[in-house]
Amino acid sequence: MISVKNLSKTFAKEVAVDDLSFDMQPGDVVAFLGPNGAGKSTTMKMLTGFLRPTSGEIRINDLSYASSSLKIKQSIGYLPEGAPAYAEMTPFQFLQFIAQIRGLKGKHKQDRIDQVIEQVELGSVLNRPIETLSKGFKRRVGLAQAIIHDPKILILDEPTDGLDPNQKYQVRQLIKNLAKDKVVIISTHILEEVSEVCNRVMIINQGKLKFDGSPDALLQLSPYHGAVSLHFSYRADASELEELEGVDYMTEDLATGKVTLFPKPGAQILHLVAAHAQRCKLPVDSLYVETGRLDEVFRQITQEQEK
Repeated sequence: MISVKNLSKTFAKEVAVDDLSFDMQPGDVVAFLGPNGAGKSTTMKMLTGFLRPTSGEIRINDLSYASSSLKIKQSIGYLPEGAPAYAEMTPFQFLQFIAQIRGLKGKHKQDRIDQVIEQVELGSVLNRPIETLSKGFKRRVGLAQAIIHDPKILILDEPTDGLDPNQKYQVRQLIKNLAKDKVVIISTHILEEVSEVCNRVMIINQGKLKFDGSPDALLQLSPYHGAVSLHFSYRADASELEELEGVDYMTEDLATGKVTLFPKPGAQILHLVAAHAQRCKLPVDSLYVETGRLDEVFRQITQEQEK
């Protein structure tokens, strides 16, 4: 559905996007990650037709912007950074306006407006000027306009920015429900959204694609993936744990009583650690396998190139 080949964008002498290539298909929910200034928003603006690439090709539904710009844009819903809207309008007026621009008419138009109002829970602020709304409600108005025409491609720049935990949960559930037959691209700084919502992760840094794979594959790059952590109820000698078969090394935090054992490549150490703790009657009040830490992997991937 989306095919990007050798995409680049240069502003003056600054390279914002550098030779990106990737494909996306319906059902892909892609977390588009990267540090500030990495080229994420520039890439999204090129995908939506707001910016013209310096070089490379974007094809959407096998169409190019050069010959079919309007038709492509009709198939895309876009929530840009900041969720811009007409401040003096109410959410209801704004959605009526957007629906009209998108070519919705009659009963279908009103049905879609009613549906998105319910989906993003805007009913309590429908008749208040947008400029008086909280950041979270403004974000929801922006999300509503992005999905009102039921697009096949949904591009969301920080969709949960400014939302409280309950609102974040609701938006994530909405994205999951929408994603069954769509391509959804989410630019975010909230790493928990990767595992909560997405089935694919792309990390961009200094304009280059540094990782493209599943959230599980990304987690497996973490030194903590498969590590076993124990918490002691009081201080005890844990030195023998480091000598267990399959254990590569151990870290110990004396202040918190937490010990973490890192396995050698391919080793499974949980059963050995649990058996040793029971045999030696160590004062363990919790023991669990670490899944990995996305923040560490993200730093590792994005800082390698900088170094």
